[in-house]
Amino acid sequence: MDNSPRPPRTIWIGFVFLFGFITLAFLAWFVQIARHQLLPLRAIGPVANFMLTNQDGKITSLGDFTNHVWVADIIFTRCAGPCPRLTQQMRSLQNLLPASSPAKLVTLTTDPGYDAPEVLKKYGARFGADFNRWAFLTGAKSEIAALAGGSLKLSAQPVKPEERRNEADLFIHTTIFVIVDKHAQLRGFFETGGEGVDWTNAVLPKIISAVRQLENEP
Repeated sequence: MDNSPRPPRTIWIGFVFLFGFITLAFLAWFVQIARHQLLPLRAIGPVANFMLTNQDGKITSLGDFTNHVWVADIIFTRCAGPCPRLTQQMRSLQNLLPASSPAKLVTLTTDPGYDAPEVLKKYGARFGADFNRWAFLTGAKSEIAALAGGSLKLSAQPVKPEERRNEADLFIHTTIFVIVDKHAQLRGFFETGGEGVDWTNAVLPKIISAVRQLENEP
């Protein structure tokens, strides 16, 4: 027979209550965290239809993105400034999106006179682009300006020849990613660079969360 002393029953009851309290507190914390992960992705404005050409020479319009959430940026392939970083960041987003996600990626060029489809395809391949998911678009300057500046709020301005620091210093443009929902509504902006911006641990997870959030909307 085991005659060793046993803890009083009140101690066991105390442990049960303590465990229950900790469990409830954890659940409340988890729910709170989950709520904070939902971003305030209000509708900013509609994306107008466009007719541009992708890296394969195929005409691409807004209809090609119907029922898809998509993330877009603007670059030019001769850029010696932030464009390679932007494209590397877009690649990291591509690599983290689940294979089951129908989300699309879109890169516009500010330099359509140089960035022909074959140039964009070579550029995209250099960065490991999956062209089934990621489109590089060029076309008429007016069409690019209407989509980039008018709908997506991606600004780009040519640098005056006398103000260029080198032969690749051709354009000043935004360094943000924008996100569009399944109904062609612009829903958010994400700054990708600059002082204090942590792409890997802060911005990238927010974009992934935003894509998931918009994909779950009706």
